[in-house]
Parts: sequence; structure tokens; C-alpha cells
Amino acid sequence: MSEMTKDITAMCSAAKAAARQLAGIDDENRSAALVAAARRMRAETGRIIAENEADLAAGREAGLSTALMDRLRLDGPRIEAMAAGVETVAALDDPLAGTLEQWRTEAGLEIARTPIPIGVVAIIYESRPNVTADAASLCIKSGNAVLLKGGKEAIGSNSVIADLFIEELDAAGLPAHTAQLVRSVEREATHVMLAQDELIDLIIPRGGPGLVRAIAEHSRIPVIKHYEGVCHTYVDSSADLGMAADIAFNAKVQRPGVCNAMENLLVHEDAATAFLPLISERLIAAGVELRGCERTRELLPETAAANEEDWTAEYLDLILAVKVVDSLDSAIDFINTHGSGHSDCIVASDEQRAGRFLAAVDSAVVFENASTRFNDGYEFGFGAEVGISTNRLHARGPMGLRELTTYKYVVRGQGQVR
Repeated sequence: MSEMTKDITAMCSAAKAAARQLAGIDDENRSAALVAAARRMRAETGRIIAENEADLAAGREAGLSTALMDRLRLDGPRIEAMAAGVETVAALDDPLAGTLEQWRTEAGLEIARTPIPIGVVAIIYESRPNVTADAASLCIKSGNAVLLKGGKEAIGSNSVIADLFIEELDAAGLPAHTAQLVRSVEREATHVMLAQDELIDLIIPRGGPGLVRAIAEHSRIPVIKHYEGVCHTYVDSSADLGMAADIAFNAKVQRPGVCNAMENLLVHEDAATAFLPLISERLIAAGVELRGCERTRELLPETAAANEEDWTAEYLDLILAVKVVDSLDSAIDFINTHGSGHSDCIVASDEQRAGRFLAAVDSAVVFENASTRFNDGYEFGFGAEVGISTNRLHARGPMGLRELTTYKYVVRGQGQVR
């Protein structure tokens, strides 16, 4: 057994012990620890920025993409948002309180289904150091111990944020090893974690499709997957074109390097002649490169030709594929065929047509007349998220506190036998 295997196994064993203790600690104490951690992050903003600047410098030297650099970057407002997110999580209702449902059987048994923590949750992520705080706060609030493993590009940022969290959790009297950061950047460390099926209860990967697929293929532990965000906005024949332009522009341009940004714009043929010149002018002025189908290029001759790969690409950049479709059904079929099941939107004033889209598009989150950028745990009122699941089982969409719990049945009797 290698030293790394010994170290990772010891961390997992410690997390398992911490999870058993943490499940018995009340919400008031868990939440107070999170408030203290948020306060500490604000106080140490300069220290966090200094570590992040070192990570950014290394990222520039390594040639990280613009999207990855944006995900990596921390500044005062982003640190404040991170701290505020932790406080929001702390203020949410206790996800372990009460019962989910209860009933009485013919035998006179009183049965209740009650929420409990999952146990030990491992988060394996790339680029975004804010995940360190988001994941730790959600796991602790829901009574789970958490193992965090970020990418090498953010090792300094992740380490300082984790250290601040761990110090405040210890000071608040939470179990030792409630939150731990795996500081090795070697792939072997990830492989060792994925084999700890007796100690880790759930793996949540956050990163590019290559990372997610590698973890799903090699893990002996259940994995909640988040593949590409190939998100669509469909402009229906009944759409208010001004509204449609605002929504499409926001979905592509506001923050193009994130998973809920629009990658494909679909336009009904009856709206295309008026809409495409309108939106293309705004997008091009914002630096967006357009790639279109033949019908799009008839209306926008300077647009580059899209190929089959463009319809399934997660650009995470100022690039947009545009297609004219001949019907609502064609749009639905296109999304279900080429999309990733993440976030898709219809802009329409006809409620019947919008309702058909919302029912037929098979994605984790579907929108009517709102930007796909709203598929976000904070925007949904979850305080933060540990990821956006495209799974069909257990959790789908933004994963907040409820998605980090499971349940058990509590059965009370008065001497019944069967």
C-alpha cells in the first residue's frame, strides 16, 4: 500500500467517524459554525486574493482558457458573494427536521419517513475555488462530512479557504475532520478515493465532461453526474421578439464560461426574418462568433457555417450555434437529440405551445420566458449548490440541502407481531 493510499484511506476513515457524530449535532450549532466561517472569509479577503493571484499567474503560464481563468478568478465582490452564500445556507431551515410523511397501517403500526444525512460526501472539482465554500457549507448544514478535492490550478485558493473553514468548525466544537481538503494534486489520489466504497457514500464531480466521465467509469461509489451544459433557447413563432432578444443575449453573453450559458439558439422560421438580424447585431457587438445552418446564413450571410459538431458543443466561450427550425416539434426533437439535459428555454406568448415545450423537453430544468442562466442553486433559493445534476435518479437540477439528504423509516408499535 502506497503512502498516498494510506493517507487518503485515513482521511476517509476520519470523515466516516465525523459523519456519525455530526448527525447528532443540532442545526443551531452547525449553522453557527457556518456563520463564523463566513465572517472569517471576509476578514481574510486579502489573504484569499493573494493565494488566488498566485493560482492565476500559474494558470496564465499554463495557458488556461479564458473560461477556466474566469472560473478560477476571485476578487473582493466574489469573496463577498461566497461569504454571503454561506450565511444564506446557514439561515435556511434545518433539512433534517421533522418528518417527510407519516401514516398508520392496518396492523396499528405508526410509520414515519424521516430525513437523514447521506453520510460522507466527496466533491471532486476543477477550477472554481468557490466550490470549496459552497460544498462545505451545504454538506455541513445537512449533517454530512465532506471530502473536498479541487484541481491543481486552484490549489492555493482552495487551501486557504478550506483552512479558514476548518479552523472555524473546530473552534465551534464540530467533530474533527467534518471537512477535509485532499491537498494532493496527483491523479492517484482521486483513484484511491474512488475505491473507498466502504467509507465514502457519494461522489459529486464538478468539472468538464472528461473529468465527470472518468470518475463515473472508475468509481465504486455512487456518482451524481453533471455532464456538459449544452443549453438551448428556442424562439417560438408566438414570441415577443424584444423579450426574446433580451433573454438570448443574457443567456449567451452575461457569463459565457459557465454550464448554464446558452450554446444553441433555435428560431422558428416564422420569426427568423425579423428576429435574427435583431439579435445578431447585439451578439456580434458583444464579440460573439456566430455559426449557423444554411437557412440562418441566408438571412445572415456573414455567419460562418455550422457543422454537426457545433450542435453538441459546449463552447463555454463567446461562440453560438444558430439554427432555424420549421416547427415547435422540430425544436423539441432537436433539443432532445443534441442537448445535454441541462437547461433549455422557450420564449413564447402562446401558453399552449409553451406548455408543450415544458412537458416534452427532457432536461433537468426547463424555462418559459426566462434565461437559462437562472439554473443555479442560489437563484433557486438553495443558498448555494454542490452541482447541477443531469442524473435521473435521486437528484436532478441544482443540488441544495434536500438533495444532500436521504431518509429512513421509523416504525412504532405496541407489541405487534406478524
